[in-house]
Amino acid sequence: MAALKGYEKYPHIFQPIRLGRYTSRNRVKFAACSVSNFCTRDGFLTDREYYRMVEIARCGAGIITNQGAYPDPRGEGKGYLRQAAIYDDKFIPGLKKVANLIHEYGAIAIEQILHCGRYGGIELDYCVQPSAVPQTLPHFKPPREMSKEEIKRSIKEHAEAAERAIRAGFDGVEIHGFMGYHVANFLSKFTNRRTDEYGGPVENRARFMVEMVQAMRDRIGKEYLLGIRLNVVELMDEFGGNTPEECLEIIKLAEKAGVDYISLLVGWHESRHSTLGRDVPLGYWLRYGGYVEKVKKEVKVPILFGPRLGASPELVDKALAEGLFDVWEVCRPFLADPLMLHKIAEGREEDVKPCIGDLLCLARLFRSLPYECCVNPRLGHEYEPGYEVKQAVVKKRIMVVGAGPAGLEFAVTAASRGHQVEVYDENSEIGGQVRLLAKNELTGGEDLRRLLAYYNTQLRKLGVKVYLNTRVTPELVAKAMPDVVVLATGATIELPKEAWVKEGRVVSAFDVLEGKVEVNDNVVVVGGGKVGLVTAERLAANGKSVWIVEPSKKIAEDVTPTFKWRHAMWVKEQGVKVVAEAKVVDVTEGAVKVRTSSGDEKTMPAGVIVISTPRKPRGELYRALEYLCDELYLIGDAVMPRSMHEAIHEGFKLGVSV
Repeated sequence: MAALKGYEKYPHIFQPIRLGRYTSRNRVKFAACSVSNFCTRDGFLTDREYYRMVEIARCGAGIITNQGAYPDPRGEGKGYLRQAAIYDDKFIPGLKKVANLIHEYGAIAIEQILHCGRYGGIELDYCVQPSAVPQTLPHFKPPREMSKEEIKRSIKEHAEAAERAIRAGFDGVEIHGFMGYHVANFLSKFTNRRTDEYGGPVENRARFMVEMVQAMRDRIGKEYLLGIRLNVVELMDEFGGNTPEECLEIIKLAEKAGVDYISLLVGWHESRHSTLGRDVPLGYWLRYGGYVEKVKKEVKVPILFGPRLGASPELVDKALAEGLFDVWEVCRPFLADPLMLHKIAEGREEDVKPCIGDLLCLARLFRSLPYECCVNPRLGHEYEPGYEVKQAVVKKRIMVVGAGPAGLEFAVTAASRGHQVEVYDENSEIGGQVRLLAKNELTGGEDLRRLLAYYNTQLRKLGVKVYLNTRVTPELVAKAMPDVVVLATGATIELPKEAWVKEGRVVSAFDVLEGKVEVNDNVVVVGGGKVGLVTAERLAANGKSVWIVEPSKKIAEDVTPTFKWRHAMWVKEQGVKVVAEAKVVDVTEGAVKVRTSSGDEKTMPAGVIVISTPRKPRGELYRALEYLCDELYLIGDAVMPRSMHEAIHEGFKLGVSV
């Protein structure tokens, strides 16, 4: 049977496991992913959040965690504008709806308690910490040190919240104790500099956690699950944070305090190391330093793990077989494709739409915006009619011009609804600009190539004909006579018209990434946006000496916020030099002269000048076809150059409506 293929291929993933008195049907847990920002401003469940959880409840995981809820009425623990709350009985009805929903689909229901600590107090003018350690990130609130009375009150509030979760029908409670939030603040040497019994040596810094576990256990009893999420490594060495050895001590103290399971995580939000983005190879943290394996050897309760395992059942099943951990924790891959586990079970791994580690979800959270997923436009819109993929009443012949992310998403969506779709692209491969970005290994090209492989597979399975190396003209459209034409022709880079432009020495960044032009050892890249950065980083990685000339004050202005600091780091590591608020004023033999906003001039060696900005929509075909086609649409960068996620979302929305 097709439904059993995955069970045979990945027996350890689909093996039951016992946690306390509960048995999970498989070794998969949906992790809470912090919060969705779909609740009301005062922490109540909304229809939007409920229907998101309907999608998650159906995912097939044996254990499902509800989003982190803050436990205090003052809002000190509230780190997100629309975070769920659990500090009062008035929240129980909404929580009960979620618990019942999870049980309806046969999973163990866990409620996470998340006090954001150092990252909290979003609607206050302060945040609480064990010590008043200044913030390293500017958008968090000034710290205030907690008194002993406040510490005891926080423990009591967490215990009351745990009891509330059980009364709402959850099978267990999970403490959020990593990533720089409240409990982690007490555990870390970086943020805990107290000199009383809650600070100093590891056992003192862990006292807050231990007393919290004990207080929660007293409230909920031994029959309900109590878990905790902790750092296996903090990656806070630059700030004097905990060593991996101290993290192991803390994990053992949590087990001794009486938790039923321990989830292992990597890094803090303030870490100077990338932890969850696509620039981290899949499986990297699993064997990093052997720390996960050390925990598994020294701790008896079930160990859960998930950072950068992606939707990789081969990797996970092998790790489970080797005993590196007991349960696969999945968050973002389920956001990208809620049917991921079902597809794996059915032996359809190639149909899983991959999370590409873009971290748009995380970037939006810290800006008090609702979750969005780069590759899953339905996230947060599951209950809206305009996002429902239904069979088309009238089946149409559709010509898609352009196989970038907008065109691909549209083609797959429209074809899945029964339309007859054909895709045309002038390049030899699908992908558009994504294909070019995927050439940069430094920024995680592997995940982008997985996404393009997914689209290739879906086009083939849906019977979509793809015509590559084909330039579409009005004559071709007239000959094909489609019912609908969708132009996803993307953007081009417009070379400047200034007098200094010399043929052969001034080239497009797209041509460089395509490998169409030769580049010598000294290069100036004009524009420090994402296209310019990827180009500069790739050239520098290949041994070129690279300057970036950026007209505005900062580089990476059009980059997903969670990747801005990475690009700044990569530029520095690759030795790329940046001149901001500057423009090219002259090009001589082997050199470029730039002038800054202050009037200073600088000359730098350059055999080639690479132009990465501005990107201009390719709209010429639209103008040629607007009187030829009855139904003509323009999507993606062909409308206006933007981001990959906007292109994918636009393609989807047209695909469900045409």
